[in-house]
Amino acid sequence: MKYFVKVLGLILFGSTIQAQTSKFEIYTNNNIQTTILYDKEAAKLDSIAAHLLAEDIYKVTQYKPKVLTNIKQAEGNVIVIGNISSEFLKPFVNKKSITADFLKQWESYVYRTVLNPNKKIKKAFVIAGTNPRGTAYGVFDLSKKIGVSPWYWWADVPVLTQQELVLSQEDFQSKAPSVKFRGIFLNDEDWGLQPWAAKNFEPETKDIGPKTYAKIFEMLLRLKANTIWPAMHESTKAFFHYPGNAKVAALYNIVLGTSHAEPMLRNNVDEWDKKAMGAFNYKTNKDNVFKYWEDRVKEAKNIDGFYTIGMRGVHDSGMEGVKNNDEAVAVLNEVIKDQRNMLQANLNKPASEIPQVFTVYKEVLDLYKSGLKVPEDITLVWTDDNYGYIRSLSNTQEQKRAGGAGVYYHISYWGRPHDYLWLDTTNPYLLQEEMMKAYNLKNNNIWIVNVGDIKPGEYNTQLFMDMAYDAEKFQETKAIKAHQKQFYSEIFGDKFGQQIADIQSNYYQLAFERRPEFMAWSQTEPTTKIFNTAYNPLTNGDEIQKRIDAYAKITQEVGTIEKQLPENLQSAFTQLVGYPVKASAAMNNKFLFRDKALIYVQQGRKSAVKYKELANDSYNTIVALTQNYNDLSNGKWQGFMDMKPRKLPVFDNPEINLIVVPSKEPIGISVEDTLTTKEGIQKLPTFYVNDPAKHFVDVYLAEANATSWKFKSLPNWIQASQLSGNLNANGDLEQRIQFSINWENWQKSGKPKTENVIIQGDNFEKKIQLTISDNYANAPQNAIVEKNGTAVLYADSYSNNKPSGNLKWQLLDGFGHSKKVMRAQPLQEESVSNYEKSAVLEYELFTETITDKAKLAIAAIPSHPLTTDGEVRIGVQWNDEPVKVINFKTEGRSKTWKENVLSNKTIKEIPVAIKTQGKQKLKIFMMDSGVMLDYMVVKTSKGELPYSLGDETRIKKIR
Repeated sequence: MKYFVKVLGLILFGSTIQAQTSKFEIYTNNNIQTTILYDKEAAKLDSIAAHLLAEDIYKVTQYKPKVLTNIKQAEGNVIVIGNISSEFLKPFVNKKSITADFLKQWESYVYRTVLNPNKKIKKAFVIAGTNPRGTAYGVFDLSKKIGVSPWYWWADVPVLTQQELVLSQEDFQSKAPSVKFRGIFLNDEDWGLQPWAAKNFEPETKDIGPKTYAKIFEMLLRLKANTIWPAMHESTKAFFHYPGNAKVAALYNIVLGTSHAEPMLRNNVDEWDKKAMGAFNYKTNKDNVFKYWEDRVKEAKNIDGFYTIGMRGVHDSGMEGVKNNDEAVAVLNEVIKDQRNMLQANLNKPASEIPQVFTVYKEVLDLYKSGLKVPEDITLVWTDDNYGYIRSLSNTQEQKRAGGAGVYYHISYWGRPHDYLWLDTTNPYLLQEEMMKAYNLKNNNIWIVNVGDIKPGEYNTQLFMDMAYDAEKFQETKAIKAHQKQFYSEIFGDKFGQQIADIQSNYYQLAFERRPEFMAWSQTEPTTKIFNTAYNPLTNGDEIQKRIDAYAKITQEVGTIEKQLPENLQSAFTQLVGYPVKASAAMNNKFLFRDKALIYVQQGRKSAVKYKELANDSYNTIVALTQNYNDLSNGKWQGFMDMKPRKLPVFDNPEINLIVVPSKEPIGISVEDTLTTKEGIQKLPTFYVNDPAKHFVDVYLAEANATSWKFKSLPNWIQASQLSGNLNANGDLEQRIQFSINWENWQKSGKPKTENVIIQGDNFEKKIQLTISDNYANAPQNAIVEKNGTAVLYADSYSNNKPSGNLKWQLLDGFGHSKKVMRAQPLQEESVSNYEKSAVLEYELFTETITDKAKLAIAAIPSHPLTTDGEVRIGVQWNDEPVKVINFKTEGRSKTWKENVLSNKTIKEIPVAIKTQGKQKLKIFMMDSGVMLDYMVVKTSKGELPYSLGDETRIKKIR
């Protein structure tokens, strides 16, 4: 069959410059076989790109084009690769048709089909770049269009083979990338990339060496990236230890930089020898430190790279030898001055012309805020808080800096309060929101993402690079859903693409509520023991079971797709979808079943032992899944996936010691919310007229080994999922009965307010009370109401959204626990203090409880101020009471910040008084830009807020 690639319809970035379309035959059955031509005098990257394109065409067609450097040998159809300004391309490209602005454009390329450029060449398909990387992007964009994924090697994405390959291509001119320097930081490589390279892929170096970096650099170019911060942990030798590393970087035209803790292209962890050099202390050991830096500057004289300016400790710690911020600022000012003089002296050009970055990471932000002076030509690199929330961005004055600004961002992290090194769990909507915020505030000179081991962070790496290349495509949150569909469809086909995108969307959403690595409720640095989760199996419809069911659903969907996928897609599917989903589900089950075991044993349930076994089985599932991952593709990834990075307690098979609470009853019952009446009768949560809500009762074996149970005759308005049942120690240890109300029959029965349901068994009888409330009989349709002491208002459920001038609250669809976050816009420095002139969200709700001890909890996304001196405030008005100011801002690594990033929410509570039943009003005033409201809870009863209040648990409206 023929495969026609209509490039105009597939290219993601750029615009066409002509409507003319020409067919270009790469390989056909009538013996048209293209060759590839490049200039041997050009950059070595042209040669690499040309040969890789030949390999890509071979993967698709089983025909490998010849690669030539002599135009005299070229004939027939020829793919021509080169710099658009070179003499080599003169026969193929009329420069008069190219604008002067485009010729100066950063990392751009054109496609042109030229007929009969000389007597021997019938057709030339020209890929011409404004620099070598631009040319390479054009080459690899073509590779992607013919069916070779950027992840063909790193995720074993197969190529769709074709009998014929014909391009249908309009002349095309790309845009310049949105962000100038775009790349990855290889970090915390100790459990994946480094041991895999050392033992499996590159045993000749027993490390991450030139062979591994060549594969990484190829991947970067295929992702239209251009920058690397090399791996730098103790397990890995410094980048410059292997001369081949720098040579490979030069061949691939990859820009070299180093992390926030590695000044002047030095890897302190591997290269600073304290015994020989002394303390890494600029106050007491300046000469040795200076020489250490200068030696690298001399060695790297011809490197295309950025120099990290400043100084921290040897490895991700504060500066040595300083007692306070003022002293640190003074030393840093001296360090920066000396480093710039060093660069200027050794590179023979003004310091202002030498690329430098100053990364404002951790304690360095405090030093910057304390008055540190960073020269204007140095690029400020802002950072997130390691959990995806950018700590600060450039203000109006900083946006004018000659060096501009950028962002260093994490999708993998080692450190407190807890690592997330195992799986790719950063929510893509968070990634989009934070990076688009950075871009729109002109932080677009350099973007670096910490990818950890690369795998399994493939999707978010792709998303990050696509946003960096064309940020305008990602201005709205709806771009995420489209991007996920496209990513998975390109790999697994249209038949499965949308299904997989939906699975992954749910996977990331569940992890946003709580990452699998955080499910032990433990912390590290210092490392703590594991605790019970905050999910409660006895309330809110059984929070534990709802989360187990949510993971079971996507796990089942994964299994269904696995059965339908062809063999050649199985490995890629396991790497990109199957392992993350199944392993996350198993990690959640391990702790959620553990919780059920520990809580149920206190009730005297025999089923507690079953849940202990299920928890242990879940651990064994992770073991098996991980072994299967490492065996993929005939052992290609052996040693890459480690299910216990840093061996933290969360990864262990938990010990579950069950101390049985004896029961005198043969069976027991557990009623949702464990409520009782004054008479000691267990009581289900209240049912509200016309509300379809259900509430459960568990019947379980206690002392008996086998028994039966039944309900006495129920009135026809009470619906039970089961009227009787049998329990057996070798079968059903427990059964859950869901109760609901048939409202039509209830009305016909005289609208009773209460009813006692009687459950009977052998030597057993218990009453359960059902209560009906008609307090909202006159409430408007779809009103938000307090039910059983709780009312939930999602940020988008406002009754009025009033802008004020250019100030407004804007919906971020798909983001947050509610998937409907409202953000204060526009993104600006100025705060609003006059509420009468502020944008406001107005909410209405109806309550049934009169109390002066209610509390209003407001949940927001735990973002930081936009700029270094900003706040994260809103004004809150309950009914006609005075406006109260709430500030979500956190400082450093406070207890509150730790809780916030582990749960991806920040909650502030204020007391409110409910003086009358019925309608209540709530107003949220904009004060600081960027604040993101998620949901609010009005609580009139005692007890903790439910942990899970995401979109899927939106309370169904009455009537």
